[in-house]
Amino acid sequence: MKSLFKVTMLATTMAIALNAPLAMAAEATAAPAATDAAPQAPKNAAFKNEDQQSAYALGASLGRYMDNSLKEQEKLGIKLDKDQLIAGVQDAFGGKSKLSDQEIEQTLQAFEGRVKGAAQAKMEKDAKENADKGSAFADKFAKESGVKKTESGLLYKVEKEGSGDAPKDSDTVVVNYKGTLIDGTEFDNSYTRGEPLSFRLDGVIPGWTEGLKHVKKGGKIKLVIPPQLAYGKNGVPGIPANSTLVFDVELLDIKPAPKADEKAQAPAADAKKSQ
Repeated sequence: MKSLFKVTMLATTMAIALNAPLAMAAEATAAPAATDAAPQAPKNAAFKNEDQQSAYALGASLGRYMDNSLKEQEKLGIKLDKDQLIAGVQDAFGGKSKLSDQEIEQTLQAFEGRVKGAAQAKMEKDAKENADKGSAFADKFAKESGVKKTESGLLYKVEKEGSGDAPKDSDTVVVNYKGTLIDGTEFDNSYTRGEPLSFRLDGVIPGWTEGLKHVKKGGKIKLVIPPQLAYGKNGVPGIPANSTLVFDVELLDIKPAPKADEKAQAPAADAKKSQ
């Protein structure tokens, strides 16, 4: 069986090298075109012809990908020898190798295991550090004036109460908000997008579902949400595992869900009208 790492690496490399021009070609096909001629790359005087330039571009794409990959691996404590990597490529092009096909396969499989193990260890280390830092941040925030803590561990501070009733689970709320990590790194902001977010209250992370019940329409609230009420040990893109999240939320509107009894009465009323 081929090494998953080797197959993935080669597939990714070729995707980087080849998919961009293919995507542009697809867009050109979909859009009205003034000519049927294939797109031409700008010529560079360093090359004798288009084939030379294309070969160099492919090599440059491969080199950049591998350089980025090596840097990521160094973060995991794995430092590969670039000279040996280049030597391996050159030997392969020359039809020779210091390793047999079986040795290459076994070496890549072992390397894949090392990378996975190192990545898992780093993820667990980072998750623990994030949890500890988040707990310290929450403890400090809890001492601020006006901050309240719920049984679930949610911390909130009502900055403007608003008016009317607080939203219920089944309500749809319209909000503007800014979300950051505890170090101030911003991962989401409806203000900069220029568009409020609308969602059913029980359809988001538990920290939001619980937190927005402490403010009313027109109100503003600051939420400090522990990992277990956010994205937990898994995290999501832009939010590392076990992150404590900070949200500044403005509740613009509340749209109550139709009452269950009204839904049930509607068919009965329609039936009477048809009699």
